[in-house]
Amino acid sequence: MTPMDWAMRPLKRFAEFSGRSPRAEYWWFYLGYIVLSVLLNIITNISAILGMVLSLASLVLIIPFIAVGVRRLHDIDRTGWWLLAPVVPYALGFAMIGTAVFTNPEGIAASGGFGVGMIFFGIGLILALVVFVFTLLPGTKGSNRYGPDPYGPDNLHEVFA
Repeated sequence: MTPMDWAMRPLKRFAEFSGRSPRAEYWWFYLGYIVLSVLLNIITNISAILGMVLSLASLVLIIPFIAVGVRRLHDIDRTGWWLLAPVVPYALGFAMIGTAVFTNPEGIAASGGFGVGMIFFGIGLILALVVFVFTLLPGTKGSNRYGPDPYGPDNLHEVFA
């Protein structure tokens, strides 16, 4: 498969959260997503209206992006719920810092909520790094509880088609 085939494969499996995705599928799609984001930024700077329309269209890519992330975690025999691990501490951090800003705008740093919020941000960052490392790991050889090996003999027709 070519890099473009790998990048397009998550769009063909748009909202499929079961099964497994190899590193190539995940990372080529991720690269395509980043390139698209950069292009949208450039277009938005040229034409705000066209940029808004294209940005709304790019929101559609969130679903396949999450789906390929879940399948990538399945490939290393991890649950897809790991994708949400950083979200909870980040949300708590935003809540704590937001409360500190609105209740004590002059002394935000002195507020206890600000410090606790920063701790939650740190925990979220650590969990985000763990998920990042998970996406770099090679998939489990052979079948696992989420399905057959994407590079296994049963799926070679799909990989090399």
